[in-house]
Amino acid sequence: MKTIRICAPCVLLFLAAHPMIAAEPRPGEIVFKADFEGPKALDAWQPSKQQHVGLAPGCAGLQSVLVERTVAEGPGHRTIRVGLPVEKLRGTRVRVEGMIRAEGVAKPPNAWNGIKCMLHFVSPSDQQWLQQNNLHGTFDWKPVRFVADVPEDAKEASLILGLEETTGWACFDRVAVIVKRALPIRPATPPVGPVYKGHDLPRLRGTMISPQVTDADLRVLGGQWKANHVRWQLLWGGFPKSPADKGDLAAYDAWLESALKHLDRLLPVCDELGIKVLIDLHTPPGGRNESSECRMFHEARFQEAFVQVWDKIARRYRGNKTVWGYDLVNEPLEGLVEDGMLDWQALATRAAKQVRMIDPDHAIIIEPAPWGGPGALKNFEPIPVPGVVYSVHAYMPFQFTHQGIYGNPTGVSYPGAVQGKRWDKDELPRALRPGKQSPR
Repeated sequence: MKTIRICAPCVLLFLAAHPMIAAEPRPGEIVFKADFEGPKALDAWQPSKQQHVGLAPGCAGLQSVLVERTVAEGPGHRTIRVGLPVEKLRGTRVRVEGMIRAEGVAKPPNAWNGIKCMLHFVSPSDQQWLQQNNLHGTFDWKPVRFVADVPEDAKEASLILGLEETTGWACFDRVAVIVKRALPIRPATPPVGPVYKGHDLPRLRGTMISPQVTDADLRVLGGQWKANHVRWQLLWGGFPKSPADKGDLAAYDAWLESALKHLDRLLPVCDELGIKVLIDLHTPPGGRNESSECRMFHEARFQEAFVQVWDKIARRYRGNKTVWGYDLVNEPLEGLVEDGMLDWQALATRAAKQVRMIDPDHAIIIEPAPWGGPGALKNFEPIPVPGVVYSVHAYMPFQFTHQGIYGNPTGVSYPGAVQGKRWDKDELPRALRPGKQSPR
């Protein structure tokens, strides 16, 4: 049977810092910055005293920091790191701004390699590395801007600048962290009462399936393997890259109609086999940009198209007992939401309200940004719509779930020790714990 497993790329973001201490960060307040001026500009960075790391002409200023990896050395990594006062960052959403210049930075093997301007968080249950993907090449000073959610339970935070799995050089200057808002505070214990599931089955047992699934595939899945559930991908071409990235909405509408007709043809087979279907919009209007951010957070036409897509799907499948829910978008990634655009919190709310106006019964599944990770759900406020299921994607430990791809070695066992940490059925609930105190 043909199946597709979609693996989450590293959720990456960039940050910069040199502390400007503030008692209580307020929206719009600059809480950290680094402009690399003065003779001691690199004193706080480790290890700053290494070959091919130093100060260089800056952007509209005297100095920047330069990190180089020579062609003679070959592809590899060279970075510097500075610790951040995590108590000033916990539980906030921040906007990150900075300037980067590069020369001859070779295209790295993976999107998350290359020029590194990366934030590293350590929490009791996990670690996060946040940055922008796809930074390489040759370019003059240009601005880079992003947003980041800082976990409220972060114990350590640091900023990493440099190069990874590539050669060339990059300069970094005028980087700053600006508070956007405080993140929602979750109750210590979940609300009392029954948990809404959206279906009446004791347990869902199934898989995400290929967009090219056939009648025969479903009969193996439901008949031989006794699955009772499929996550039906509306996926155009691939993930995260797709023909939708070109932004042609007429072509997108034609693809979507074709994909829904394929679903329509096979829904009777699913009904016959007792398979419940979750409709998953894997490819949203506008697709994604080079950093894998959903383009619907940058252009109004894609946000309008997104709401209309769910209007269409809700009208088409309301009352259909084989369909049990609608997954609004797979692993949303905002980046820096443009002025006048809705962020994921607001756009998901609007789409959910539109669905519920049309279809009072089917569950609405919402994944948090970025990438639907368990920790991200803590920063997502409850949607004021009945019948919502909040979903997270867990790939822990990454070296096990992604062995053999993205350069990860094979032969990793579970249960067992992965990178010095024991992973088993007791550790997995701890890794998923951030979702337990999240909206219901």
